[in-house]
Amino acid sequence: MAPDRPGVRFFKMSGGGNDFIAVQDPSFLTPHHVETLCSRGLSLGADGMFSVEQLASGEAPTVKMTYCNADGTRARLCVNATRCAALLAFHLGWATDRVTMVTAAGEIKAARTGEFEVALELPPPRRAIEKAVEVEGDEIVGWFVDTGVPHFVLEWPENLAAAPVAELGPVLREAPVFEAGANVDFVRIVSLHRLEIRTFERGVEGETLSCGTGVLAAAAVAVQLGRADLPLLALTTGGFELSVDGSVGEDGSIAAWTLAGDARLLAEGVLSAGALAIPGPPLWSD
Repeated sequence: MAPDRPGVRFFKMSGGGNDFIAVQDPSFLTPHHVETLCSRGLSLGADGMFSVEQLASGEAPTVKMTYCNADGTRARLCVNATRCAALLAFHLGWATDRVTMVTAAGEIKAARTGEFEVALELPPPRRAIEKAVEVEGDEIVGWFVDTGVPHFVLEWPENLAAAPVAELGPVLREAPVFEAGANVDFVRIVSLHRLEIRTFERGVEGETLSCGTGVLAAAAVAVQLGRADLPLLALTTGGFELSVDGSVGEDGSIAAWTLAGDARLLAEGVLSAGALAIPGPPLWSD
């Protein structure tokens, strides 16, 4: 199947290890296009796909971002993708070093803080809720918090290299206690200002090299429990560190926060017919 609009311009981007395909036409984000183009080994491959639209220029540049998971489903927010979308706005000349991003989760202010770094101002989280999930007769206790998308945060006291992300992640991700499913974060709190994290993401249905909303969720839980304080550095699977900063209220909850980290434009080009001409799953003989 050839693209219905040949010559669509695309950008390949990466934010903290999450990789994305970006386009400037939101109508191109059909479930078929997104799922096909994000297929690794068969097409471009990515953790997700987003579009950018210029809404306003001048002193208050504003850009709308629409984000889809790799399986073609729409998501309210992906902060790693939002940083990349802001960087793309700078690359396209829509803004210089500051821009307001309009997302399904609300407006987010973005600022360039380095050649390959963007910081986002985000609304403060609601308080995390302790939840227990039963898995094969064992009760697993963690913390549920929504940072634009739902997360289930598990404190992992040992080396994260041995954490059962691939085994336990998909089971917890679709536990009935989470109505719409949840990303699952395995978190080790190293010190007052440092944590490490691995995340199993819904929509990708696997571990990703980074999850910005997961870093925020882990930071929110760690601060609420009194185990950490801002500013906080989070080491992700991709080897990048994301920085969470802000202010904590008198009740110990986060009153305002920012997340800064890696955002890079890897390549840009034009989609060809082969990008969408991929086969379906194999039908093996009985």
